[in-house]
Amino acid sequence: MQTVTQLGVSNKLRSLFETAANVLVLTGAGVSAESGVPTFRGGGNTAVWKGMPFEIISSAGMLERDLRAVWEWFNYRRGRLETLKPNPAHETIAGWQQQFKHFTLVTQNIDGLHQAAGSRDVIELHGNLWRARCFDCGQRHELRELRMDHDVPVCIDCGGHMRPDVVLFGEMLPPGAFERAAHEAENCELCFVVGTSAVVYPSASIPEIARAAGAYVVEVNPEATPLSDLCDEVLTGKAGEILPMLSEARA
Repeated sequence: MQTVTQLGVSNKLRSLFETAANVLVLTGAGVSAESGVPTFRGGGNTAVWKGMPFEIISSAGMLERDLRAVWEWFNYRRGRLETLKPNPAHETIAGWQQQFKHFTLVTQNIDGLHQAAGSRDVIELHGNLWRARCFDCGQRHELRELRMDHDVPVCIDCGGHMRPDVVLFGEMLPPGAFERAAHEAENCELCFVVGTSAVVYPSASIPEIARAAGAYVVEVNPEATPLSDLCDEVLTGKAGEILPMLSEARA
């Protein structure tokens, strides 16, 4: 394992960044934190919403018990994000989509900041805070398009009630999302893992799959993670500072 900071990038990474045709990036909460996105995770059963821990108000069971309360919670969360903007890490990653012949962005984040920065065809492992999904017909819609029924969005296709289109505690990942990400990981030459603690599975297995298939794996994070020893290279620092410097070095 090699640890470098700022522009002390290895010759191997410099060369790959110049020549790679297939690049995958996996991002986590650390990227959005640099834009001011709160995690809301209290830990230790800390109350985060009307006396309820994060793991309760953001759970599949809560959908069944009190859908309106779930929407109040997620409406509050969106309200905290409305004024936040993509940071240089989001913008740099969006630019990479134009630089590499085949580029895949996989994110654990639900805030939509990658799309706001211009990224397209993002594989969202945990869904999106700005979408709703119908209980009855399964259709997804942007929340801004929907009318409300006692603070619960109504599907414009079938009239059914909708839920936040995010992965809650006790739920599986969206059908096909991980499988697609794993397939891309198996075929990439260069894999960046950015701003994630790499402890939540199955998302954390994406860089493991890439490494097993022969990809050069690079971690970008302010501190060491359980993934660090697996990586070929570790760039220690903020994604919003390191990723733009990588792009400048390529230029």
